[in-house]
Parts: sequence; structure tokens; C-alpha cells
Amino acid sequence: MSILNKHIMGSRSCFLVEDDEDDREIFTLALKKAEADFVCSTAKNGKEAIEKALSGDFVPGYIFVDLNMPLVSGRDCIRAFKKIERFKGVPIIAYTTSSFSKDIREMRDLGATHYLVKPTSFSALVHILTELFHEENLPFFLTSGVNAGH
Repeated sequence: MSILNKHIMGSRSCFLVEDDEDDREIFTLALKKAEADFVCSTAKNGKEAIEKALSGDFVPGYIFVDLNMPLVSGRDCIRAFKKIERFKGVPIIAYTTSSFSKDIREMRDLGATHYLVKPTSFSALVHILTELFHEENLPFFLTSGVNAGH
């Protein structure tokens, strides 16, 4: 059992920073459908996320950050995560409703690994998460049509 727990807490885990309770629940359900053995910890705003990151010793396999949040923005959250030594190499995915090219460029410049516009359907989110966890050469900008030919 302890070997499984170590496996789950490594690359088989994610940290979701999202202020909308419904979006957190939908993401968690989609994650379970995409990868049944993933563990997802959450923070309901950027301030809480930074506090958790600085006070804990966890290293998630993936970090998903909503950009538009109260208290501390997703941008500032990503900046803070990039300064945490143990998070180096952890993919950080901007997870947002914005598809503005200015936001996309800014996230690329901040060092985000991917930019994911929140899909409008549950099945599209499951599809994108599945591809994200299994494909190696995905584009920076992820949409529900990521590898639509598959």
C-alpha cells in the first residue's frame, strides 16, 4: 500500500487552484474519469494556494491555475510557484475562460507549460486531461480539439 501511495503522490497527483466551487468539482470529476488513480488537492484562491505551497512539502505532478481569482491572481500565483525550488520541472497549466492572445502570450512568458481554455463540456475536459497525461508533444494552447483526429 505504501508503494502505491508514493506513486500517487508523485506524478499521479495534481494541485488545482480555482475560486469557483462548481469548476473545482467538475475538474475533480473529470480527473477521476480521465485518470482513476490521480489524487487532486485544491485551493480556493491564489492566497490559499501560495500559503499551502510554501508551508507544505508536497510536489504535485501537475499544477492547474485559474487566472482570474480574487485576493491573489493566477498570474501572481504562477510567479510564486516558479520561485519554489521543489516545483521546478512541475508542469503548470493556466486553466481559464480567457482565450485572449494577450493572456496566452503572458502565460507563455511567465513560463506556464500549457494554456487550457476551460472546455464547455465535461467530456471535452475529460478528453483534454487524458491527452495531457498521455501525450508528450502537445501544443502550448490546449482546446477541446487538441488531437481531434484521434
